[in-house]
Amino acid sequence: MSTYVFKVSDLAGVKSSGEAEAESKQALANQLKSRGLIVLDIGEKGSSKEIRLSFLDRVKAQELAVFARQLSTLIISGVSILRALYVLEDQTENRFLKATIVDVRRDVEGGASFGDALERHPKVFNQLFVAMVRAGESGGVLESSLVRVADQLEKDASLRRQIRSAMVYPILVMTFAFVVLAALVTFLVPVFEGVFKEFGGSLPAPTRISVAISHAFTGLWFGFIPGIFGILIAMGACAFAFFKWKGSSFGKPQWDRLKLHAPMRIGTIVQEIAVARWSRTLASLTAAGVPLLQALEIVGKTGGNVVVEQAMDGVIASVKQGGTLSAPLAKTSIFPSMVTHMVGVGEETGELDGMLAKVADFYEDRVAASVKALTSILEPIMIIVIGAIVGFIVISMYLPLFEVYNHIE
Repeated sequence: MSTYVFKVSDLAGVKSSGEAEAESKQALANQLKSRGLIVLDIGEKGSSKEIRLSFLDRVKAQELAVFARQLSTLIISGVSILRALYVLEDQTENRFLKATIVDVRRDVEGGASFGDALERHPKVFNQLFVAMVRAGESGGVLESSLVRVADQLEKDASLRRQIRSAMVYPILVMTFAFVVLAALVTFLVPVFEGVFKEFGGSLPAPTRISVAISHAFTGLWFGFIPGIFGILIAMGACAFAFFKWKGSSFGKPQWDRLKLHAPMRIGTIVQEIAVARWSRTLASLTAAGVPLLQALEIVGKTGGNVVVEQAMDGVIASVKQGGTLSAPLAKTSIFPSMVTHMVGVGEETGELDGMLAKVADFYEDRVAASVKALTSILEPIMIIVIGAIVGFIVISMYLPLFEVYNHIE
């Protein structure tokens, strides 16, 4: 048994609150309803005293996908949406998502539709989620719409994991290279420097550079540490300015275009990611029964690239005038000809969502292959960089010894 606090209202609209023990929130809600009371809120006693940091409140795509699948399963089993929300409220471990479900359930109890209740929480439920839920509600197929939402979220999360995993390897290698460099100049160079002093004479330029770096690490800590902090502060200021520029209305379009032209196949990968996300999202929306114009507006805003959003403006204008999707897509630079041909075939055959799903599958596989190819290109480059660093230190230490050997001969 747990203790819960509750807020209720009677039929006359008089509100009251209290606390009671029950097996679960659902059991307490049933008890209160049996007494002719309208439940406004139920929470565990003392939960309001917990300290919450709003900037840490976030819901992962995987958690949202699990929520959508569980809700779909409960609805298929014949459970009402309100009771299903009570069940998920008890089972959800993420506190922020749990609090959001409580608010959604409260709005539904107050007479709001499920889609409207979700729309009041844009930090958790994006436009795609809300639009597909509303389409499912209007068509009486909410459970299948929720399954499509879960599939979309899982595909998107998988794509993000591929990109993150590709970034981890270079970061680890470069960190290891820095550690090796620090160990060499801290422990190896001072030993050789003591030997060089015994022989006297001038040192070669590479050796002087290595000795200067060694002094920075070992003998000038009082000046070196503030210098490091200064560098970190400068880097932090530059990073802050960059993210402010990237998030601004004039900086974001510039950044999105720059990414598409990045060297070493990075621009190609960015383009493939944008096309895959666009195709997957539009396929999910059209399959769920969302009107095409609304789906195009949503897919533009959730595409993650301003170039895609601007391309959708032309597509929307074409559709409003009775035109096709493929014609304006062919005029843009971000959509390859294969995509426009597939979209055109989908429009002609009435299988647009199926064709878009195939395009999404194709480009998601392309992204995985491109990321793997990029990693294979970076590996020899990083090995060369590390070898050059270590080789420079070692050669600079042995150059004076070679000169001493020549003098002895």
